[in-house]
Amino acid sequence: MARKFLYVIAIVVLLVIGLLVALRLWSEDLTELAFVPNVEYAQKDALGPEAWRDAKMWLARPDMPDDPSRWLPPGVEAPKSRLKVAVFFVHPTSLVARSAWNGDVTDAFSQDRAALFVKGMASPFNRAEIWAPRYRQAAIGAFLTAAPEANRAIDLAYSDVLAAFDQFVKSVPRGRPIVVAGHSQGAFLLRRVLRDRVADKPLARRVIAAYVIGWPVSLAHDLPKMGLPACAGAEQTGCVVSWLSVADPADTKMLLAAYGRRTGLDGQGVAASPFLCTNPLTGSEGGSADAAANLGTLVPQFRADSRAASGTLAMATVPATCGPDHFLHIGPPPALDMGPYVLPGNNYHLYDVTLFWANLRADFERRVATWQKAQ
Repeated sequence: MARKFLYVIAIVVLLVIGLLVALRLWSEDLTELAFVPNVEYAQKDALGPEAWRDAKMWLARPDMPDDPSRWLPPGVEAPKSRLKVAVFFVHPTSLVARSAWNGDVTDAFSQDRAALFVKGMASPFNRAEIWAPRYRQAAIGAFLTAAPEANRAIDLAYSDVLAAFDQFVKSVPRGRPIVVAGHSQGAFLLRRVLRDRVADKPLARRVIAAYVIGWPVSLAHDLPKMGLPACAGAEQTGCVVSWLSVADPADTKMLLAAYGRRTGLDGQGVAASPFLCTNPLTGSEGGSADAAANLGTLVPQFRADSRAASGTLAMATVPATCGPDHFLHIGPPPALDMGPYVLPGNNYHLYDVTLFWANLRADFERRVATWQKAQ
């Protein structure tokens, strides 16, 4: 009996080793198999800006009574007054199903997750009014393949975001300064919004900053087309902030493969192109800062009902260094219970914003104050 038990243990160990080897050798293929939609692309009609006149087409907006972006961690005081600034925030991918290339804005599961992302990632900006549109997002698998259906899905998502942005601009008071912010797919799409609606346009004078976080902004192929320079310093305005977070040791091959599949805003390939790394602890491009500079990492407290999800701030815990690989390195995995969503390779993509929640809030308010003083 004991010998049989040892045989079973040996077989299990061999299976685990085999699985780990397979993940290392074929992780990209397995990820594609798990997430890339296995259906034909379903053509959908474009929507005009008028569709976003409907309050139901927004996850957050100033007149919404139960706005998730107004959430604050315990211990952070609610603002006594709102800054006269309008923030356009585009949420990251919340559609992980393989059953469609684009999400539906009425899908309960993906929209519930999108609201949770708005709660955690848009809340650093909530001293201002926040507008966060629903959009027919591309499935996560669209970023894991070079199939033509992927580009069509991403283009549809972009057409929604662009239309929502046009309605946003019409809705805010004329001349009011704006901030654009997004994470992951939201950041990817915002690059194009900046190219098409801000670069070389009068609107550029109203943009305090663009927080394009969680998607690489190519220094050669994206930034020159976005109409705004990189934020070189903490008090600069009219500029772009961007970073991608990894812990050490980091394996970034899959991230770089996803980056390399897409083209830059100039239509050229971006593979091996350096991308922008803003250090969120200093507000400057590049450089390093130790954990003492971290004003607060948002440690999530997930709940089955996302409306009950919360979190607390842990101060002076996570450092940040822009490495020679252009990723933002946070040292070894932090000794914090960040939940189960750290991706393979010590990829902290889902925590790009929350690792530096309080610093992002301070960065936003500082750039707004600088812009207002200059006026």
